[in-house]
Amino acid sequence: MTAPLLEVRGLKTVFHALDGAWPAVEGVDLVVEPGEVLGLVGESGSGKSVTGFSLVQLIDPPGEVVAGDVLFKGEDLRRASDERLRHLRGDRIAMIFQDPLMTLNPVLSIGDQMCEAILEHRNCSRQDALSEAARALARVGISSPETRLKQFPHEFSGGMRQRVAIATALLNEPDLIIADEPTTALDVTIQSQILFEVQKLSRETGTAVLWITHDLAVVAELADRVAVMYAGRIVEVGGVDDILDRPFHPYTLGLLNSSATMVKPGERLKQINGAAPRIDSRPSGCPFRPRCERVLSICAEEDPAPQTREGRSFRCHNPVPGTQEP
Repeated sequence: MTAPLLEVRGLKTVFHALDGAWPAVEGVDLVVEPGEVLGLVGESGSGKSVTGFSLVQLIDPPGEVVAGDVLFKGEDLRRASDERLRHLRGDRIAMIFQDPLMTLNPVLSIGDQMCEAILEHRNCSRQDALSEAARALARVGISSPETRLKQFPHEFSGGMRQRVAIATALLNEPDLIIADEPTTALDVTIQSQILFEVQKLSRETGTAVLWITHDLAVVAELADRVAVMYAGRIVEVGGVDDILDRPFHPYTLGLLNSSATMVKPGERLKQINGAAPRIDSRPSGCPFRPRCERVLSICAEEDPAPQTREGRSFRCHNPVPGTQEP
């Protein structure tokens, strides 16, 4: 049995304020196998993006990763030097940020930036790097890539800048891609093309993907397994078909019922009551308790411990019974 590519144990990230340190990510456990696509889903504010940033040690003050192990091929990234992290980022671990303006330098051409991503980690000529960059742009649907390499970020639309960021992440065929809502700014045709390229890369090179999203339709098409996140915790993990067809956690069921792409045509959407709690005002016991329709008295007293059933892990005192219709 091969070891996991990425194993996260007890990850905790807090944000410091004048009145204390408040946890945005609290006790997260994750496993990503080589070549696997794991979808990390949840509402805005659930801690998905903070988790992704924490894995590659990109949390800036007042945020801080205060506990847990992040094992990449057995190496603990939390204890790696800055030099070692710079070597891994962009080469063996790539990250696609939700906002491409975070990754693109406005005063450098697209070609210069993509070449830098290659030459920093590979011994090749600049001409070879430019050719590789042009091929990567073509893979994500950018026409006339040789011409585009000479242009600057301000000459691209928001969707095209995102495609450049995705192409840059694919350049070195990394072992792991952490993708934070990478297709939000793209139209459905380009989104489908990107998903195809990611699946193809995963199959052909064994690249694993942690795909962070709120879009369950994308997860259904792309992922092998799904981890559902709420209030800084993973509340359910399992195979994509199991989770989408028969969720155990009431929050997972609520996400499915409130998604237009996951209900039958003509069926009325059912929203989850209330809103996700702020990190400085989470309730006692189960954090989903104030919004849950299956709440019990114990839910106010005890935060449910992880339990396993039918090959899945979930945290709930009163899980959803029965089988949901596909």
